[in-house]
Amino acid sequence: MSQVPDSSSFLLATGARHGEVVPLFGGERPRRANAPLRVAVIGTYLPRKCGLATFTADVVEQLRAHHPEIAVDVYALDNPDQGLAYDGLAGVISAGEAADYARVARAINESGADVVWIQHEFGIFGGADGALVCDFVDRLAAPLVVTLHTVLTHPSDNQRAIIDHLVRRASQVMVMSRHGRELLLRHHHAPAGLVALIPHGAPDRPFGREAAFKRQLGLAERPVLMTFGLLGPGKGIDHMIEALPAIVARHPDVVYRVVGQVHPGLGAAGGSYRDSLHALADRLGVAGHVLWEERFLDTPELLDQLEACDIYVTPYLNLQQSTSGTLSYAVALGKAVVSTPYVHARELLAEDAGILVEPDSPDALSAAINRLLDDPALLVATKRQAYARGRETIWPEFAAASADLVRRAASPRLREAPLTATPGLTAVFAMSDGTGMLQHGIGPVPDRRHGYCLDDNARALMLMNVATGPAQELHSRALTYASFLQHAWNPDVRRFRNFMAFDRAWCEDIGSDDSNGRALWALGHTVEHQADPALRRWALGWFDTVAPVFSAMDYPRTLAFAMLGSAAVVRAMGPDAEWHAEARRILERGGDLLHRLLATSRRPDWTWFETMLGYDNPRLPQALIEAGQLLQRADWLDAGVESLAWIADRQRAAAGHFRPVGSETFGHDFDAYPFDQQPLEAQAAVEAAWSAFVATGDGRWRDHARTAWRWYFGGNDRGVCLADLASGRCRDGVTPRGANENCGAESILAFQLAYYTLVRIEGLGLNSAGPHHRGSQEGRNLESASRPDSHTATHP
Repeated sequence: MSQVPDSSSFLLATGARHGEVVPLFGGERPRRANAPLRVAVIGTYLPRKCGLATFTADVVEQLRAHHPEIAVDVYALDNPDQGLAYDGLAGVISAGEAADYARVARAINESGADVVWIQHEFGIFGGADGALVCDFVDRLAAPLVVTLHTVLTHPSDNQRAIIDHLVRRASQVMVMSRHGRELLLRHHHAPAGLVALIPHGAPDRPFGREAAFKRQLGLAERPVLMTFGLLGPGKGIDHMIEALPAIVARHPDVVYRVVGQVHPGLGAAGGSYRDSLHALADRLGVAGHVLWEERFLDTPELLDQLEACDIYVTPYLNLQQSTSGTLSYAVALGKAVVSTPYVHARELLAEDAGILVEPDSPDALSAAINRLLDDPALLVATKRQAYARGRETIWPEFAAASADLVRRAASPRLREAPLTATPGLTAVFAMSDGTGMLQHGIGPVPDRRHGYCLDDNARALMLMNVATGPAQELHSRALTYASFLQHAWNPDVRRFRNFMAFDRAWCEDIGSDDSNGRALWALGHTVEHQADPALRRWALGWFDTVAPVFSAMDYPRTLAFAMLGSAAVVRAMGPDAEWHAEARRILERGGDLLHRLLATSRRPDWTWFETMLGYDNPRLPQALIEAGQLLQRADWLDAGVESLAWIADRQRAAAGHFRPVGSETFGHDFDAYPFDQQPLEAQAAVEAAWSAFVATGDGRWRDHARTAWRWYFGGNDRGVCLADLASGRCRDGVTPRGANENCGAESILAFQLAYYTLVRIEGLGLNSAGPHHRGSQEGRNLESASRPDSHTATHP
């Protein structure tokens, strides 16, 4: 096997050597290691009037202010009924429209975002309990960070399923309370390292400026109590009003400021609720002590009004509330806080940073507030304790923790991977025994429970045909895999079986069409590439026996596999050899079918043979290219190259790395999902690019093959290295969380076979004799050796 010219050390995700960045099939160039980290932030956003929109805007503002090396794109969740206008955003999602989530997910993937950060509340996404978020995250290729603003102690089954799904997809989960983190670990089985606790951020302002801000409001020298937020029955405002008579009796100058509009979600009932509060204050004789600011304040004005208060009150009734932005603001500004013991308040006000009172109790509220107003020294001490606690949550601290969170989630940047080292065969042989190659592994250990399959032994035979290593060992293993293929043939039904248990009992009488197609491909590959003439004759005899079966098979991938095997036979034996009429018929029939399928199924944005993408996708155009080249059908060749370019573009991320069509795509028409990504798809991309390169001489196909190869070494959506050159092992793919640690036969063989194809590409000059491991003279020698006298001896 020829070695790679010069140093052959390539930059991952670039398609170039020696640092040269070369675009493949259009689109932006890959970013280098010193490029800004790009984060797509999704949540409600200003000018929408809700606490989460304010939080999302704060996150964006603070990251941009304190970490300009992180570029932020904002995608706002919108309720079209509100008629809001958004300025300067990357996109807007209509929260109730499933198609809008798909559109924006694709836009985010195409933007080259390094991380996607979702702000989650059940009520802001469409579907039951916001279930549309699940399909949305399934479509995102970049690592996912989710901030869970609410983690319920007793979720419904649907709510639990949504959080479980988000946890499974996320690279990092952020919560703002210890209680929320404990719930995720205990009830949602989140790995401890996945969940980060980052308290809600807050502003950094000087301590003790109440007098100045009271004067601005005309409240000089008066004790000021305050509650802020979107008002509704769960806020407990009525209990605070009921507490006022006892407070006013001891502190007649006190004023209670209620700042904020009624929650829009209350609709017409909101007006009645507001009127009931006014009526309650009138009935209790404290209306003159309640000041109403019935509007939504932007953050700077809110902070000014908070500075004017002495005691901030959150009498909330929902004790599961894990986050309150206004509570964080009040503590950071050094306000004495009296609160019911909801989750966020219990944690933030611990160690005398505030006073907790029992819920639903006006008497408890009045007692705590009077205690503070009666003792000015205690009031000042409580304020100072709160201010000290708030130093832990000020925006620079929050921004630093958020930036670290995003960096932990992001995939590693460009790295170098060598191509000069040949993968070892230890992993292949460790998965093999005297029967054949086992299907699956648990980690690196073969899993005997699932036995063997024809697919993997066919691939293993193909690897032995091209691998370098001790000739005697390679030949012995080739005979084992060939024997498995031979034994898989069921003469009663003239089809191959696929699955065999570890006890060597067949699990079926007829294997899948695809496994039969792959077996024929392996036979043709052996005819073309195997060094042993006797084994080549064996393969040709079996090919001639099996090939007629495919006259009745129409499944595109099955025919593509059969065509690739037939193309190998035609190349090895010579295009005019009479012994290859069946191989030529398969090429003619398959080429015609694929060409017609492409013409029928394509549409302006879909240059493909079927309405949905599956597995081993590049094999379809590869088969059409090879058939077109061998049968001199320029129309087939052009169609194959065009469709291969289309799927190659689909499988290239905006950052330049290879992004295989994920297995979750299966069953979805005219669509593609990014996960789970499997090694088989990268192998198919390398080998199809090889066929296109040979047919066209276009160097872009060599670049595309390199890019697909780098997928094994971290040039992927999670930056994880799947392959080990020393052992030849390969992990089973890329999931939203990273690598699948299992090492099965399909993955190991895909990596190995991709390597030998890429080495041929790198060693191929455009003036070389042809695309194959063995020259045309060997094909003529095989043709001579396969005349009727010798052919009959090996015919099954």
